[in-house]
Amino acid sequence: MIVLAIAMGGAIGAVARFMVDGYVQDRLGHLFPWGTFVINVSGSLLLGLLVGVTLYHGFPHLPYVILATGFCGAYTTFSTFGYETIRLADENAGLAAGAFALGSLAAGLVAAALGLSLAAVI
Repeated sequence: MIVLAIAMGGAIGAVARFMVDGYVQDRLGHLFPWGTFVINVSGSLLLGLLVGVTLYHGFPHLPYVILATGFCGAYTTFSTFGYETIRLADENAGLAAGAFALGSLAAGLVAAALGLSLAAVI
């Protein structure tokens, strides 16, 4: 039962990733992977919030697993992050590749901490 629930959360997360990526890239262009950046940062914020709500407010285990493992696991994308960093480097855009890699890491960590902090005050 729990595996099916996680799979359903993952299916929704994968579709959300596809839609958000398309929306962001259509508006900001395809030269820089803004879609992946937005997805990973917003997913980090959501995961931080879920962890915080669970730690500070006793959010139930099953919804947490469905949302954290299922939705966030499918919504965020480390493999695409890695691919797009290498793609930028291969296109002789080393500065953009470094900015994307370091910016994604820094923004993701800040977003997760922000989510955790927000959960503490709500």
